[in-house]
Amino acid sequence: MKFKFLILIALLQFSYSVKINAQKIERPNIVWIVSEDNSKHYLKLYDKTGAATPNIEKLAETGVVFNHAFSNTPVCSAARSTLIASSYGPRLGTHYHRKMVKVPMPNGVEMFPAYLKKAGYYTTNNAKEDYNIITGANVWDDSSKKATWRDRKPNQPFYHVYNIGTTHEGQMHFTEEDVKAGTKTDQSKVFVQPNHPQTALFRYSVARYHDKIQEMDAQVGEVIDNLKKDGLFDDTFIFYYGDHGGVLPGSKGYINEMGLHVPLVVHIPSKYKDLVSVKAGTRNDGFVSFVDFGATVLNLAGIKMPKGIDGKPFLGKGVSKRDLDKRDETFSYTNRMDEKYDMVRAVRKGKYKYARNYEPFNFDGLMNNYRYKQLGYQQWNTLYKEGKLNKDQSKFFEPKQPEELYNVEVDPYELNNLATKAEYQSVLKSLRKNLNKRVCGMPDLSFYPEFYLINNAFKNPVAFGQKHKKDIKKYIETANLMLLTFDKAKSKLQKGLQSKDPWVRYWSVISCSAFGDEAKEFNSVIKSISKSDSELINRVRAAEFLGLTKAENPTEVMTQSLYASNDGAEALLILNSIVLMEDCKANYSFNIDQSKLKSKVLEEPQVLRRLEYLNK
Repeated sequence: MKFKFLILIALLQFSYSVKINAQKIERPNIVWIVSEDNSKHYLKLYDKTGAATPNIEKLAETGVVFNHAFSNTPVCSAARSTLIASSYGPRLGTHYHRKMVKVPMPNGVEMFPAYLKKAGYYTTNNAKEDYNIITGANVWDDSSKKATWRDRKPNQPFYHVYNIGTTHEGQMHFTEEDVKAGTKTDQSKVFVQPNHPQTALFRYSVARYHDKIQEMDAQVGEVIDNLKKDGLFDDTFIFYYGDHGGVLPGSKGYINEMGLHVPLVVHIPSKYKDLVSVKAGTRNDGFVSFVDFGATVLNLAGIKMPKGIDGKPFLGKGVSKRDLDKRDETFSYTNRMDEKYDMVRAVRKGKYKYARNYEPFNFDGLMNNYRYKQLGYQQWNTLYKEGKLNKDQSKFFEPKQPEELYNVEVDPYELNNLATKAEYQSVLKSLRKNLNKRVCGMPDLSFYPEFYLINNAFKNPVAFGQKHKKDIKKYIETANLMLLTFDKAKSKLQKGLQSKDPWVRYWSVISCSAFGDEAKEFNSVIKSISKSDSELINRVRAAEFLGLTKAENPTEVMTQSLYASNDGAEALLILNSIVLMEDCKANYSFNIDQSKLKSKVLEEPQVLRRLEYLNK
């Protein structure tokens, strides 16, 4: 009897083991194929003027093409941090590019592949990470140039990321000799967008980019062929997407559609077609964003959604086609791109795009070393200085309005700002409210300067944000004074300039700079801030106002503040204002003695880039 009982127990254990293994086999594999610096505008799959991509187009036949997929931010590390955390960067402190300090994930939350790994998936990344977050040892089984799904255990489901750098911005750092060598793509037939100079150099740039896109497409095809050779095509969800927009001048690094709106094609494997509500061979208009990608992978894998992430799945169990069709919003953000600061937030809802420029005097074309390695940027800037551009082409080098509103379906290059037009005020107010709710609700950490966050918040950014939520709301309200008429804002600005809170003073001065000459009645109090404020950056912001309004030469205050700084991140923000003063229409001249800078400041590589530019 005892022997029979032991046999029964053994049979039950074997049956349970078989069930577990069967569950592992039944889980879908998931592959991400990521091309760098591609917005949807340059692929014929989305735009008739784009490059042909036969492999991606073939993938679309067995999948769904998302017409509205967005990177939440238009540059590498900030975009990839959003993807891996499945959460918004301004809440986590992961949205500065490039990172000066890596931040931890929020307490109790992990990078999403860690949940896959715990569930038995083999997780691999080949090979770019570029996160602004500390990566735990539990995220990848292998993250290297040799990483492949082929190293997993028999029948083990896998999640694999394959990165393609062929279209990266660095490929556009060509020389005059490259231009002479020509392109495979016919330069006479390419489309040069209307806000770009219509020159031979820009036609070459577009044609070269098309060549690179076609090379990238062939590499996409190789990954798909390998999956087919391994008999995995019908078991695997394959995502192809661009890691953000780009890469022609004015796209990557900027919060317009060219920087944010990416291609996304998801192959639906025949074995798992019942997991999703959309059909293969279709296109979908639902809005999906990078913040949602990780949540979607977890949902397809049948893993319970972790608490503390911002993303919402757009495929898998519980997501109906009707739910997907209702999605019509995306939120985006940008702050520092390498050494260039400019704080912008945006909401797109349907066809309308609302952009909030918190520092509107920081024009888009402000020097950014990596961008200006492209000959196209250099030519564009030269033609502007020579007065050879039309209004649309000049916009990149002009101060912005605090608010911008575009109908991007009829104005894809965002040239006709509707924000001041009476017939669009209800749309403007609705999207303004939407954005304010988002930045207050997170809360958005960037209403403190980055250097302050590094020194006070980055050990636990999310906890810091929750603790200081009321303060951040106060700073947002101060920043939003620039949206009022000056008469309505005046009394609050006067009070803010005299506040005991340094960051209320900070945003009060910035709002005055947005008003420009209208705020000249505050010259006296702002001069006082420039001379004696307890925060060096407030002295600099005050000098910035005085320089923009031509009330006083800002060079002495800014230079002495730079010399006084003992913080590389603080010095970098000061240098942004110095470069603005040199390159704005007032064209102030600085003479910086590098030997007077503190050694800690000179340890920051991006400070050195700014100094190199200023000392040319």
